[in-house]
Amino acid sequence: MAGGQLNVLSTLDQAKTQWYHFLAIVIAGMGFFTDAYDLFCIALVTRLLGRIYYTDPTKPDPGSLPPNVSAAVTGVALCGTLAGQLFFGWLGDKLGRKSVYGFTLILMVLCSMASGLSFGHTPKSVIGTLCFFRFWLGFGIGGDYPLSATIMSEYANKKTRGAFIAAVFAMQGFGILFGTIVALVVSGAFRNAYPAPAYYIDAKASLVPQADFMWRVILMFGTVPAALTYYWRMKMPETARYTALIARNTKQAAADMSKVLHKDIQEDEQVEREVVATGDTWGLFSKQFLRRHGLHLLATTTTWFLLDIAFYSQNLFQKDIFTKVGWIPAGRTMNAIEEVFRISRAQALIALCGTVPGYWFTVAFIDIIGRFWIQLMGFLMMTVFMIALAVPYEHWTEPAHHTGFLVMYGLTFFFANFGPNSTTFIVPAEIFPARLRSTCHGISAAAGKAGAIIGAFGFLYAAQDPKKPDHGYSPGIGIRNSLFLLAGTNFLGMLMTLFVPEAKGKSLEEVSKENVGDEEA
Repeated sequence: MAGGQLNVLSTLDQAKTQWYHFLAIVIAGMGFFTDAYDLFCIALVTRLLGRIYYTDPTKPDPGSLPPNVSAAVTGVALCGTLAGQLFFGWLGDKLGRKSVYGFTLILMVLCSMASGLSFGHTPKSVIGTLCFFRFWLGFGIGGDYPLSATIMSEYANKKTRGAFIAAVFAMQGFGILFGTIVALVVSGAFRNAYPAPAYYIDAKASLVPQADFMWRVILMFGTVPAALTYYWRMKMPETARYTALIARNTKQAAADMSKVLHKDIQEDEQVEREVVATGDTWGLFSKQFLRRHGLHLLATTTTWFLLDIAFYSQNLFQKDIFTKVGWIPAGRTMNAIEEVFRISRAQALIALCGTVPGYWFTVAFIDIIGRFWIQLMGFLMMTVFMIALAVPYEHWTEPAHHTGFLVMYGLTFFFANFGPNSTTFIVPAEIFPARLRSTCHGISAAAGKAGAIIGAFGFLYAAQDPKKPDHGYSPGIGIRNSLFLLAGTNFLGMLMTLFVPEAKGKSLEEVSKENVGDEEA
């Protein structure tokens, strides 16, 4: 687009923070609250699923799922999320952000409920049904990433846009925390009724009647926050940038934003004609895109990919790390409900002390420090703390040093969220042109989920003790070496951050170069 900026877009960029900004944060943020709950609550119940469906008294840990089953249960939703990010990201640029926004929420509600109702006469059929519904649950979750980010970026003013997008994403931290609270409440309700003896012969003996009921309740509870926000999603108007720059209906964009801002917005007819006549039409696979944004897309995809290898492997397998270092007792010493309670308590502490504060530090400082420096700092600090855990790993496994391990481990989450886990979500929603914004965010997010899948599947095998092969399953390299590998991915992420542009204080059109001609780009 050559020439001046549309009045409606300029008005949005200069608008003071008001009620509709906070409403948009809550509406979009509750989707991420639900996303995080649904993606990470599975980590709270995998041990329980192992006790119920895969008990083998000959194993050292009779309650654990076989590695291939555990990988499927934890990773299948991530595969669905990757597919949903690509599909709904593309669809958001073709049909509009709002038009597909409600469908993703409906899919999440239905599949979350169906996951808890997984049926079958054999363990394989129950797990197979669960994996089927969690794939489609992930598909709906995937759509929330590009749509929520794009909607919030296009609603916000340029002065506090980073904080608003970060606040939407920060709801993910509350979703993770809420999942642990639900698991604590559900397991705590039955915990005192079934006190644990000192030792169980096998995992089956440790089951209580409510065990099968409990994991289903935890999974289904994710429907509640999603269902509560559906009405408000449908009431949101389409973003002005989609309506004006893609649909080319500037009058409708001005009318929609006049209602939102409670202010009469009139367009300059000459600028309006300019927008309609001279708007760029080149696509994702064009030479123009490659020249203007090819390096940017490479940077956003690689940094998100590298970040999620570490972030998801840490989140999904916290319980395994805590057990390895002795912070959670061996499964034989407690019944199934007690184990869920202890895993949930440990993960709640990490979420409360490291995960949630990290997100809100980003909200507070992103429009002061900038996206680039927060991301660079986050990757650097994650690298440092991963090495600090890996080098003296045997030191941390001693009972006297478990608290120190927990502090160090929590700091990796803090700097992930006050760092690249937030900024990799924010930047792709700002630096690409409006007609490709949702698509490019979906591609970047899908690259992240490819990293998450590697983290989920790879860490599961890599973290196995190399000295203790598990009945036919190949031993891994151990947790210590896994931590070194994760430190390496974080360091590579820091290097790729050098190619990420800074969007602080700029309008979306300015940072994406939509308001300049090809010769100026």
